[in-house]
This record gives sequence, C-alpha cells and structure tokens, in this order.
Amino acid sequence: MSQLSAGGARRPLRPTTPAPRQAKRAVTSGTFGSALEWFDFAVYGAMSATVFPALFFNELDPSMGLLASFATFGVGFFARPLGGVVFGHLGDRIGRRNVLLTTFIAMGVASLIIGLLPPYADIGAAAPLLLVVMRFIQGFALGGEATGSQLMAMEHAPGDRRAFYGALMGMGSPISQVAANLILVILSSTLSDQAFLSWGWRVPFLLSILLVTVGIYIRTKVEETPVFAEGAKEEAAGSSGPVAVVRTHGWTILRLILAYSPIVVTFYVVSVFGLSYLTGLGHTRSDTFTIVMISNLLSVVAIWWGGRLADVFGRRRILMIGCAGTLVAALIFFPVVDMGSFPITLAMVAFALVSAQFGNAGQGAFFAEAFPTKMRYTGSALALTGANLIFAAPAPFLASWLTDLSGGRTISITIFWAVTIVAALVNLALMSDFRTLEGDRHHFDKTVAATPGSEPAAVTPARNRNGVAP
Repeated sequence: MSQLSAGGARRPLRPTTPAPRQAKRAVTSGTFGSALEWFDFAVYGAMSATVFPALFFNELDPSMGLLASFATFGVGFFARPLGGVVFGHLGDRIGRRNVLLTTFIAMGVASLIIGLLPPYADIGAAAPLLLVVMRFIQGFALGGEATGSQLMAMEHAPGDRRAFYGALMGMGSPISQVAANLILVILSSTLSDQAFLSWGWRVPFLLSILLVTVGIYIRTKVEETPVFAEGAKEEAAGSSGPVAVVRTHGWTILRLILAYSPIVVTFYVVSVFGLSYLTGLGHTRSDTFTIVMISNLLSVVAIWWGGRLADVFGRRRILMIGCAGTLVAALIFFPVVDMGSFPITLAMVAFALVSAQFGNAGQGAFFAEAFPTKMRYTGSALALTGANLIFAAPAPFLASWLTDLSGGRTISITIFWAVTIVAALVNLALMSDFRTLEGDRHHFDKTVAATPGSEPAAVTPARNRNGVAP
C-alpha cells in the first residue's frame, strides 16, 4: 500500500485479502465457461464474414449474401434478452449454479450441430433455417451465461477484487478470439480454399464438445454463492420477477445499456465487419485472422489491468476511459486501415479492441452493484443483453448496409459509431459508482484513515441504488 501521510493511505493495487477455495473455483469455472461461450460466438462471427455467405447463402448475389449472413449473426443477439430474462429469473429464484450448468450444455450442443450442418447445395433452404435455429439457441444460452458467470465469480470473490473477478469473465471474449483466430489462421494457411470451405471451417465448432466435457466437470465443483444464500432471505419481502425488476430499476437498466454501447459497437464493427472490410482491401484471409488474433491477445492484458484498476479507482472511471479510447478509434479507424499497410492496420485494430476491452473490465461489477441480490441476475442480464441487442446485433449488418448505400464510403459508419460513443460518455459522466454487493459505500481512490484494527472511515457521500447522493 502506498502511504500518503502519517494518518492515511490509498487503497492498494495489489489485493491483500486471501481468496477462499470456492472463489478460486468459481473464477476458474466462470472463465472457462465464458471462454467456451465466446469462442463459439467468435468463430461464428468470423465465419459469417468469410464462409457462410458462400455455403448457406450462395443463391444470393455476394453483397446480399453477406448481409444475410450478418443477419443470422444478429439472431443470436436477439435471442440473448429472452435468455437473460428466463435464466436471470431462474438464477434469482433457484440460484446461479444450476442455471449455469444448463446454459453451458445448451451452447455446446448448438455449436456441435452447426459444425455438422450440410450446406445449401446439399439440403437447400433447410440449411440456412437450421443455422438460424442453432444461432438462436447459442444466443439464448449466452443470455444467461454471460451474466451468471460474472455474478458467480463476483459473489464468491473477496470484496477488494470483485471488479477483477468480473473482468476475468470478460477475458473470455478476447481469449476466445485469440483461440478461434489462431485455429482459423492455421486452417486457412494449411488448407486449400476448397478444403477449408468443405470441412476446415467445421473444426472449431466440433472442438466445442471437448470444452463442454471439461467445463461441466469444473462447474459441478462450485458451490452456490454465499451472497445469494444470504439474499435468498429477501424473497419473502416481495417478487423478484422480471416485471418487478423493470418496474423498480427500469431507468437504471436503460442507462447501463447506453453506458456499455461503445464497447459492443466497437468490438463488433472491428472484429466482425472489419474482417470483411480488410479482405476487401486486399488483405488475405490468413492476414486478417492474424490481425484480429494479435489484437485480442493484447486485449487480454488490457482487461486484466482494467479489472485491477477498477477495484482501486472505480468501475465507472475505467469504463469511461475505455469509451474515450473507442471514440478516438471510431474517428480514425477507416482512414488508417484504408492505407493498406499490414503493420499500421494491426496497430489500429489493436488500439480499438484494447480500448474496448479495457473499458469492458469495469462492466461486470458496475452492472452487478446496480441491483439488490434478489434482482441482480435479472437486472444485470437485461442491461447486458439489451446493450447487445440494440447496439451489437445491428452493428455488422448496419456497417455493411451503410457501406453499400454510400458506394463504398465509410463516413456514415464513422458518424454512427462516434455519435453512439459521445452519447454514452455524457450518460456516464452523469452517473456514479453504486454501492457494494452488501450495500456499503466504496472508497475508490480516496485517502482513508489508517486506524489499526478498524475499517477506514467513509470519505465519500452515501449514494442510493441509482448512484445519486441523497
């Protein structure tokens, strides 16, 4: 801990509270599950930009086939709010653990079936129809998994590293992007185009069954969270159903959705639409996968440190810094990548994704602390899936459509991207960090009394559940 004066000290960057065994199991299970869920999403995103138009929508002209493929990518996001409501309600009623086992299995089975689907040339319209159904199941499961794994880890975590544990769940996204793109780089560089289109693209989906088997074993070793067990006593005080959550915390949910929009818009414009855009500029498929893979590898470091810093300086501040970085990226992304240079393009993509993931590190704890225990799963899931439905799902489709509409120019994408981020930053500037999961006040980046044997004195004003000082 760095001393500021004889009577006070700042909160340490390195946590000092020992983590219990269940906390370690919870974070391992959650990170593994998150990596699997996002691995399948990452593979699907890459395939929707490069392979699916030729296999499942080859009856359409190339530009319409790409739009149709991106539309199926968006189906998963439309399913996520429904999964968030259903699994969120169940998670608030019966606990996080059982729900997370269900979502894990559902995601793995859907991905396995996608890897086995025949193309349009073999079974006609049934091929894209089955693709859409499996994509819906993926999204439905992820709607419960993404929030549930965060809550499982954070509710087990020591109080001084909850944002960090939540960030580790977010690390599943860049880790999965690295793994997915590494596999795709190997496959696309070692196989002919015909072999890759025939069976090579299926390999990442089929690998899911191995991850599911190991993940289920790990997840069964994790107990229900102590915070939920204590909060279960609140059930007698009133309903925790989705309607009650929206009625009492609807405005908070809307503000959280907008606050998170820069992260998801940036991620999916760059890592999904960007794949198609970069190949259109002349980069090979292997080069494009390599760019995204390296950028996401750097993002793992960014989200790790973002989580550490969010426990010291506050969740909202880290989210705002990340959003500010995505604004810079939005304004210069297309002019920079249009230069056609591999190293410059790599640097630009890396900056955009690192900024997004650094801000993403504050999301888990920021969302969780906005709701009481009996409404936390449902409220957090509605906010997270709502942001993905409204902003992430349309992003690749909208970017592709705007490019076609403007004759290949990207200024309209830049405007949409930047305006979204500015609105989110204004919204965040008017918000404050919420209380802890137990309802206590935080002491972010403040000098606190260093009185031996006692808790530090509060140095910030109390705030209610909406982050507003009374």
